[in-house]
Amino acid sequence: MFDLSATPITFGDFVWTGDFTTIDLIAATTNALNGALLARRPDHYRNYTIVGILLMALVGGIGGGVARDVLLGDVPSALTNPAYILLCLAAGLLGYALAFKGGQLFREGLFQFMTSFSLPWYAIVGAQKAVEAGLPVLGALALAVVGPTAGRYFIDVTSGVPPKQFIRGEWFVGIAALTGLVWIICDAFGLNTWLATGIAFLIGFTLRVLALYLGWEEPLAKEPKGVYQHNDGRPLLGRKLAGKSQREMRDLGLVVETTAPGDAK
Repeated sequence: MFDLSATPITFGDFVWTGDFTTIDLIAATTNALNGALLARRPDHYRNYTIVGILLMALVGGIGGGVARDVLLGDVPSALTNPAYILLCLAAGLLGYALAFKGGQLFREGLFQFMTSFSLPWYAIVGAQKAVEAGLPVLGALALAVVGPTAGRYFIDVTSGVPPKQFIRGEWFVGIAALTGLVWIICDAFGLNTWLATGIAFLIGFTLRVLALYLGWEEPLAKEPKGVYQHNDGRPLLGRKLAGKSQREMRDLGLVVETTAPGDAK
């Protein structure tokens, strides 16, 4: 059974309390990197300053955890332990630097890989805290979804784009809920924290990468008459890695095309 009462390891104001803080910091740091990369995407970029991009990284990194803790009636860990904010800002600087390395396909591939990595971590932490608080299974699954998706919601709303939760997103919400459910089942069978976490992470991460690689997406709702049917072409992870996603990238406004002098438009 997961235990939050382990003797804390401290270094000044920095606190590591058992397994929970380690997992939570991994989730926050990777989500912060994702936030900085997302803020540099042309479809999200709104003339953000360097400070703005770092704030996006911070929101992406701790937004889900803060929302989760507030729902549980706890003081957010990110506000009491400076390791969260410092690690998220460091990840934001890394993401800002990576935005100028390689091409757009590389950045998109890295972004999707890192979101696949961070999503199950936050889902697991949400399920862990919910079980510790004595919430029923449905409540625990709700927190498993809030943790990995709330930060993305805040970034999308700030950037003026539809939040990822409500559009086709390769089972973004569904995989978060499934990861949390797997951890809850493993915990119910008495597996130790890291074994349960490893199983849940492996399932969630694998399914997310496969969904991105193969284009597994939620079904669209039936369009009302007269509504524009959006193009389903998306920049699949596998095609990006192979350098064959120019059309899909262009459809999302992620490729800047150049026209040679004298070429017809």
